[in-house]
Amino acid sequence: MHSYQVSHIKLQVILLCLLVTLPAISQRRTIRLGEDSPLRKLQIAEMAITNLYVDSVDEQQLVENGVRAMLEKLDPHSTYLTAKEVQQANESLQGSFEGIGVQFNMVEDTLLVVQPVVGGPSERKGIVAGDRIVAVNDTAIAGVKMSKEEIMRRLRGPKGTIVNLGVVRRGIQDTLHFVIERDKIPVHTIDATYMLRKDVGYIRIGSFGATTHDEFRESLQRLQKQGMKTLVLDLQENGGGYLQAAVKIGGEFLEKDDLIVYTKGRNVPSTEYRAEGDGLFTKGRVIVLVDSYTASAAEIVSGAIQDHDRGIIVGRRTFGKGLVQRPIDLPDGSMIRLTTAHYYTPSGRCIQKPYEKGDKKHYAEDMLQRLKSGELMSADSVHFADSLKCYTLREHRVVYGGGGIMPDEFVPLDTLQYTRYHRQLAAKSIIINANLHYVDDHRKELQRQYKTFDAFRRRFEVPQSLIDQIVTEGERQDIKPKDDAERDATLPYLRTQLKALVARDLWTMDEYFAIINDLNDTVKRAMELIGK
Repeated sequence: MHSYQVSHIKLQVILLCLLVTLPAISQRRTIRLGEDSPLRKLQIAEMAITNLYVDSVDEQQLVENGVRAMLEKLDPHSTYLTAKEVQQANESLQGSFEGIGVQFNMVEDTLLVVQPVVGGPSERKGIVAGDRIVAVNDTAIAGVKMSKEEIMRRLRGPKGTIVNLGVVRRGIQDTLHFVIERDKIPVHTIDATYMLRKDVGYIRIGSFGATTHDEFRESLQRLQKQGMKTLVLDLQENGGGYLQAAVKIGGEFLEKDDLIVYTKGRNVPSTEYRAEGDGLFTKGRVIVLVDSYTASAAEIVSGAIQDHDRGIIVGRRTFGKGLVQRPIDLPDGSMIRLTTAHYYTPSGRCIQKPYEKGDKKHYAEDMLQRLKSGELMSADSVHFADSLKCYTLREHRVVYGGGGIMPDEFVPLDTLQYTRYHRQLAAKSIIINANLHYVDDHRKELQRQYKTFDAFRRRFEVPQSLIDQIVTEGERQDIKPKDDAERDATLPYLRTQLKALVARDLWTMDEYFAIINDLNDTVKRAMELIGK
């Protein structure tokens, strides 16, 4: 019998015996593939290619390509993630990963410890900022052009496992050796918490993960102890995350049973999410900062606060993601994130911006279109259809659905602040590398000179030698300002950025944002509103 006939018989037997079990939306049921089933057609195609195609094929990749192709014809947010991508996404949202606990940057093929995680395994064993990790388990990782991903793979590992590190420390001739037991390392989603002035607090949320609500309550309590009466909640560039995290954050500002968001889908029941009534900040003044990259869960919080007239939204129109994705785990650890519902703000707005199924290109270019249309510079360039009009619940102000959250106070984008020259220096990592070298060379001197952040903020000036070093390195890489005007426009922001980076490396991200926010027009507009 020919191999073709064998394969054909094998294919027929497999198809006759095939039973496919799929999780249904509301129940689990077994589906037998009938003669006219689209699933049978898909299975026949996959089995035919695997068994009969002229060349060998990777069956796993074949199936993945098929899943991706199906999802690409749906909305822009239904996606497929490989097992590795799932792990990376979960680490950022679930609040922890397992490893040695250091923040680091790569400088000239060497891992430079920026800060050990407070209370983490590396700090407990004596790893300090400025250390260079040159070997992991007797394998050199410095000067061998090993990728950052490969280095991270060697440093991370299950909790309780042991890793041996070779460390070079400034001022010590011999390589130091540390035996570190890996542990769970927290991933914080609150970027910064500090007082803008004596009665105004500031919290910046980077994303909405499993630990965000607990972190947020801790931040609120810390600021309230310092006398906070008004909160500036910064959701700029926050791409979202877990819906439940957004609901809990929204509940911190609203009264018991106030509607925060509700969802509706074709095959899922309508669900309402309401405040539980134990919010820590139901009375104080709230100002929420947003921009074009504020999306999803961050828009849920913004929409709830706006619709209840609980606070003022300041910035630019948000991204406009009003779709809810359900994770569907696959046997090999991969995942489908399938859109199953729309979400609606308390006034009834669906803020999802328009899209054509299968056309992700134009959807992805929306930000470019906003820039070209002038929307980012002028609120008058933003237009909503009257059919999308809704009203806030207390003051009955007009708000619109169909394309993000429109702020109550518009702040135009300053296109002159980030010059072409600055963007090129940053893209080549010239600024960050110069900062790392500067802090590494002067850390002890800086720590002696500036005992507190307040002293640093008042007295520290970025040395001209650091600016000259960046300019010289830029010229070496053929990066130059087009004229004196561009150079002069670049230097003020560059100096403030460098001061903020030095503060970050000496303290935390709180101090970084305390300095860099001096240049943030949306933060400045919020402070003007508070002053009024």
